[in-house]
Amino acid sequence: MRSHLLNDTTAEQYRRSVTEGVERVAAKLATTDRPFTGVTVDALSPRIDEIDLDKPLHDTAAVLDELEDVYLRDAVYFHHPRYLAHLNCPVVIPAVVGEAVLSAVNSSLDTWDQSAGGTLIERKLIDWTTARIGLGPAADGVFTSGGTQSNLQALLLAREEAKTENFADLRVFASEVSHFSVKKSAKLLGLGPDAVVSIPVDHDKRMQTVALARELERCAKDGLVPMAVVATGGTTDFGSIDPLPEIAGLCEQYGVWMHVDAAYGCGLLASLKYRDRIDGIERADSVTVDYHKSFFQPVSSSAVLVRDVATLRHATYHAEYLNPRRMVQERIPNQVDKSLQTTRRFDALKLWMTLRVMGADGIGQLFDEVCDLAAEGWKLLAADPRFDVVVEPSLSTLVFRYIPAAVTDPSETDRANLYARKALFASGDAVVAGTKVAGRHYLKFTLLNPETTTADIAAVLDLIAGHAEQYLGESLDRAS
Repeated sequence: MRSHLLNDTTAEQYRRSVTEGVERVAAKLATTDRPFTGVTVDALSPRIDEIDLDKPLHDTAAVLDELEDVYLRDAVYFHHPRYLAHLNCPVVIPAVVGEAVLSAVNSSLDTWDQSAGGTLIERKLIDWTTARIGLGPAADGVFTSGGTQSNLQALLLAREEAKTENFADLRVFASEVSHFSVKKSAKLLGLGPDAVVSIPVDHDKRMQTVALARELERCAKDGLVPMAVVATGGTTDFGSIDPLPEIAGLCEQYGVWMHVDAAYGCGLLASLKYRDRIDGIERADSVTVDYHKSFFQPVSSSAVLVRDVATLRHATYHAEYLNPRRMVQERIPNQVDKSLQTTRRFDALKLWMTLRVMGADGIGQLFDEVCDLAAEGWKLLAADPRFDVVVEPSLSTLVFRYIPAAVTDPSETDRANLYARKALFASGDAVVAGTKVAGRHYLKFTLLNPETTTADIAAVLDLIAGHAEQYLGESLDRAS
């Protein structure tokens, strides 16, 4: 079995095996004509269940053949221009090359003696990102597994900076359309059930700063402790960007930690056209970025950034076998001193490769293209009497609802939209997401593929309308 270990004696076998796997994926990408096959759970489960993991095939080619049947054939392919659902981006080739390198070398980014150059590359990218944000010379941060972990760590730092032992008195303020990880983090951090105060949003789904000011004042009068305000730089459902400068002013007035969840909108940091949409982010105490959303990186690639490196001490623990305290005096850079994780992949290499090949402008151009596409898509929806579109996009998300001309019952319209989404997914012709607005079911395009065109959007809208009309026609037949 030693023949399967990657080392100097198996380098040629490694090259052949990886090349064979890459060729399989490349062939699949070249011939995939829709984002999904429409396979059902009931159809796919037996194929996987029948595989006996205690009986290996002992042959890479045979395993790849099997993988075609249980995974590659029915995978959901984000690179397809009619995948329009969630915050999943097509990935850039330099990042995929980086993924191959980091997986083979298998550096662990917790300590210097496990990663060396990897540690310095990650630190360089953190410095690059904090400079793009404008956090100042004392800024720092660390790569994470994703936005949820980044938000958790930011709120941990905010909790410790609040300097109170009575967690029941702590309050976190976030808009009513902020990411669910805010409430999840509050629970994980031991805060009370009423800790997260939901702030209403305006017509454009942006936090109402008048309401925020009112809640901050109420918090002070009630003797509670305002722990953090979470402003969103691109909400998951709407791509809306909270009024960051006004929120920053209120945070300074009340002495509250300001966290900006820019997991989605961080692509604006590289934008050539729309950087001003995220102005005010430079006044944050902490920021979440997800490179694996709007920087076109493979999952996972995220980071939490802070204005003051000293605040990262709240995540620091020293273990004699790993990062003893003496290493700090010896100026040995151990990234585990900043991270909630211990063993951690060298995910930073993917972004490094991307910047060295494409440059920041190349990333920004791609993100600008999807923002432009969303603007065109909004015009299509606004002009189409079959649909109601919620807000004009700030980033690349469109939330809309099919409105049948002859149906006045909102519940029936809900069911038609739900049916249309499920039928579209089952067909495999396109993949769209869904959400609720004011208690009603809406559909959602999250546009992160520059290869998607307005013609694709128009075609998918026609498919949605067709499925909805089919449902309503069948509903009328059943009722008669």
